[in-house]
Amino acid sequence: MDGKIKILFVDDDPVIRNLFSKAIGKEPFQVRTASGGEEALKILKAFPADLVISDVVMPGMDGFELLERIRQEFPETFVVMVTGSGAVSDAVNAIKAGAYDYILKPFDFQAVRSLIRNVAGHKEILDKNRFSGHERRKHYRLENFIGRDPRMFRVFQRIKDVAASSANVLITGETGTGKDLAADAVHYNSPRRSGPMVKVNCAALTETLIGSELFGHEKGAFTGALYRKKGHFELARGGTIFLDEIGDIPVQTQISLLRILENGTFQRVGGMQTLTADARFICATHKDLRREVALGRFREDLFYRINVARIAMPSLRERKADIPLLADHFLKKYSAEAGRNIPRISGPAMHLLCRYDWPGNVRELANIMERAVIFCKGPEIFPSDLADVARRAALKSDFSLTLSSSSLPEAEFTLISKVLEETGWNLKQAAERLAIARGTLYSKMKKYGIRKPE
Repeated sequence: MDGKIKILFVDDDPVIRNLFSKAIGKEPFQVRTASGGEEALKILKAFPADLVISDVVMPGMDGFELLERIRQEFPETFVVMVTGSGAVSDAVNAIKAGAYDYILKPFDFQAVRSLIRNVAGHKEILDKNRFSGHERRKHYRLENFIGRDPRMFRVFQRIKDVAASSANVLITGETGTGKDLAADAVHYNSPRRSGPMVKVNCAALTETLIGSELFGHEKGAFTGALYRKKGHFELARGGTIFLDEIGDIPVQTQISLLRILENGTFQRVGGMQTLTADARFICATHKDLRREVALGRFREDLFYRINVARIAMPSLRERKADIPLLADHFLKKYSAEAGRNIPRISGPAMHLLCRYDWPGNVRELANIMERAVIFCKGPEIFPSDLADVARRAALKSDFSLTLSSSSLPEAEFTLISKVLEETGWNLKQAAERLAIARGTLYSKMKKYGIRKPE
């Protein structure tokens, strides 16, 4: 999260306020204090706190009334309630009333810091998805999507049809084809567009952490669980949860997901309380899930639950007519970001872009165009600014030629010899063209007995 998280601590006891400020104020947080509910509301008008931590029992306006007022007047502010160890029922009632969590007195400041960081992380997730309804609809209007290939027209129509429904969605396609963009389009054109869009990269989570991230955990559920943490399903309440690369989720977690899809309920890790999920499922994968089911790596019943409405994203090599449109789009985008005036792509350069097969799809094209803008020396993009494309295309062509009639060692020998000759036996250039380390090139030359001619 950018900047320091802003915290307002509310307690009628000046000793406790001073103790809290000294303990937490040393952290990368901005801390203000208030002696009661009325003062807290006045401060919030000038100090837009991300988090309010308030005692329950206070003279005048108590913590519950303050919680209700904050929910009405400052709905984006998280609220954590403070209560004595003998009044756990107050804490439970606070959670039911909309508090993010509760803290018990006397304070365990290590646990308090952990809780604040959890709030900061959750706020960052929500902030990434916080647009006005008008901005959402404008940014994700289907006419803003780039593509004139018939395959993309079918994708646009599919997104439009699916967005209007409440069905679970499975988006398939190779890496880099825009599955996350399609997920955004479904959400921001759906009846749930005013709710959060919470994205989870399943492939980036370890098997031990994925349950905690998705479902949350209770204090003490595992080593390091110093406080209760809300998971992504709670954060997505009223909106959409996007599970990217769902094919990488462990089988045990698949069982918990199936329960949510079937019953709409789940439990935090280490918890007994049954919670209700209110989020639309959008899932994406680059894998063939039917094959994963056949291999026993993905549950068949879960597959059918998520595969209600399917959107198949075509690869860039299947929609080559869109390459000029996309290349021009990325040229304008990255030129503007770099503050440069590069108005066009030369004919030979565009020809090179259109000939390449783009195994990394649109993401790879975007990367190539960004690099071209950075290193371009003239008023337009020339083939020399697309050296990476030329190198990758040449390597692919060389491999295809050699592998078509040779074993792998023979093909490797032929390819290395050919590249060395073409680079005048410049080992640095040859290694770069082969996309291997110079030490690896030395090893392979020794292995195959490749020596520079006398």
